[in-house]
Amino acid sequence: MIAPANPAEAMVYRAICATWVFYALGALYVVGPVLAWLLGGLAVLSLYLGPAIRRDLRATGPIPPLVWAWILGMAVMLVALWIGHIDWGLGLKKTIKSSIGWAKGWALLALFPLAGAILPIRREVLVRAQCRLGLWTLILTPILFAAPYIGLPERIFTSPLKAIGGPGPEYFSVYFFTWDPSSWTPRWQFYAPWSPFAALLGVLQVCFALEERNIRWRAIGVTAGVVMILLTKSRMGLVGLVACTAGPRLMPLVLKGWAWGALAALTASLAMTGAMLAQAAMDGVAAFKGARADSTRVRATLQRIAGERWENEAYWFGHGTVHPGAHIVEYMPIGSHHTWWGLLFVKGMVGLLALLVPLAWQTCLALVDAARSPEGRLPLSIVMTIILLSFGENLEIEAYMLWPGLLVLGSHAARHR
Repeated sequence: MIAPANPAEAMVYRAICATWVFYALGALYVVGPVLAWLLGGLAVLSLYLGPAIRRDLRATGPIPPLVWAWILGMAVMLVALWIGHIDWGLGLKKTIKSSIGWAKGWALLALFPLAGAILPIRREVLVRAQCRLGLWTLILTPILFAAPYIGLPERIFTSPLKAIGGPGPEYFSVYFFTWDPSSWTPRWQFYAPWSPFAALLGVLQVCFALEERNIRWRAIGVTAGVVMILLTKSRMGLVGLVACTAGPRLMPLVLKGWAWGALAALTASLAMTGAMLAQAAMDGVAAFKGARADSTRVRATLQRIAGERWENEAYWFGHGTVHPGAHIVEYMPIGSHHTWWGLLFVKGMVGLLALLVPLAWQTCLALVDAARSPEGRLPLSIVMTIILLSFGENLEIEAYMLWPGLLVLGSHAARHR
């Protein structure tokens, strides 16, 4: 039986296992940042006290260079935010509010890797906790699935915790399901604020579960993740299910001579079949986009507007905050629904580089390790999921649910001190 061996492991294990409880209270958006700052503070305390701290909380080593890159990058995010607010005269009140938002969002991308690299948190504890969460997901899924067909309400309630402040009331609301406005059919979002995000959380669930050594728990975790992906009806989730699980397991082939020979033969065969395959790929992409045409149109328009306004109005430090959108984008904020275009619009080129550099570094290390050893599969799966998520969502407002993966990225970085 896998059980927590120290207070740090106990905190993360119980927090993951209690995800549905926190969701039922509308408290998930609060738990993530609080846990990040507690673990980050504990990591700093462990480094400061050294051998004076209790044995089972002693630091596993110094802060790795990659974690320093995450820390520096997220600090640059804060500076870019301040400069953007000053440039656009947004005022002290707005600056303080946005800085608190940074502490609940972008800061988590540094705090959790720091905790994962410094604190003795075993990967198998995180994996087992994710599988236990999957068990609760499977237990509750029949109720969620039946809700729209037996007349239960779409939303159960919105927690009073919304007074703390956040991106929107949906982060503090508890749902049975939601209605898809384009087809008026039910979609399920489980413990996420909306369905596409829940699908990527399902991908992470599968990636973690595949690392479980106990076949029973592995089956539970994988099944729960697949159920989440299917019931959210997310195209991105289906892509992630294939790419983020199969990709890391194919990486060892880059070190095999026969694989390169097979690739050369396949490339040569494209001389005859290339045009047909290219057309099939284009048709597939068109069908993929057409599956939710309205969503694709809105996202494309948001990105185009964000790109044009970034380039013409605020190249280096951005606009400081998202701006209200017009009817053409269904009143979605300009700078939302895409991490990279959102960064350019809100924090400019400086903000984009602040995320791109540590993420690219982490990706390169994960690719190398996945090719060399099975230990690199989970970090690469997590990085691929985060990258995929970044092209359809805003990472900073979803880091509060990605934290188990961020802890793994920190422990992975610790292997390269």
